[in-house]
Parts: sequence; C-alpha cells; structure tokens
Amino acid sequence: MIQHLFYRPAAQRGFSLIEIMVVVVIMGVLAALIVPNVMDRPDQARVIAARQDVGAIMQALKLYRLDHGRYPSNEQGLGALVSGQGTGSGYMDRMPVDPWGTPYQYLNPGVHGEIDVFSLGADHQPGGEGVDADTGSWTR
Repeated sequence: MIQHLFYRPAAQRGFSLIEIMVVVVIMGVLAALIVPNVMDRPDQARVIAARQDVGAIMQALKLYRLDHGRYPSNEQGLGALVSGQGTGSGYMDRMPVDPWGTPYQYLNPGVHGEIDVFSLGADHQPGGEGVDADTGSWTR
C-alpha cells in the first residue's frame, strides 16, 4: 500500500510547480542583468553624469572667480580648483574624469561663453551626435 502512494504512472510525469518557479526566477534574474546592457540607458546615464560634473565644475569656477577676480588661465587649467594644485584653495576635493574616462576640457576664453568646460563624449573627438556629442557648459 505505501508503495502505491509514491508510484507515478509514466503518463503523469512532468515538471513540478517548484521546478517551474525556479526556472522563472532564473530567467527573471538573467533578464534583469542583460536587458539594461542591451538598452541605451547606460549611454543616457553617462551623458547625464557628464552634465552634472560640468555643472559642479562650473560652480567651483565661479567660486574661484569670486576669490581671485578672474577664472584660471588655460595654463592653470582645472587643476587650479583642486587643493594642492595650481593656486587653488580647494574648491573641489578631486577633479572628476568624464564617464568615458578622459579629463574634462577647459578653455579660457571659451568659444561658447566666457569660459567653456566640456567632455568630448564617447568618441573623444570634437562634435559628434548622440553619445558622441560634446557635453559642455553651453549644453546644460
């Protein structure tokens, strides 16, 4: 009698609810990891991060100008904003690099304004479109 309770005929064999749920959970985890990499969200996030960095650098440059009566020269560059470099008094703890791993660019006098702070984008070249476009103080 006990043997009869655990015997399953061949026609009724299949996946249990637990097995199906495990497969669904694994597929969900894989989708959560893969889909963001396939979509263009990471590129949009990098552009937004570059805009925020440029905004922070511009604020530090404005403070520098208030203290010194002028913006740093091209020779001093953005390093003048970091303590221990140039003539800066520590307007920033460290100078960020853009989301594509290159230093932000600085021009004094600027092409688009009194000064320009910008990232060259994903292609590291002037101009471009989409994620390759320059992100600068004039594009905020």
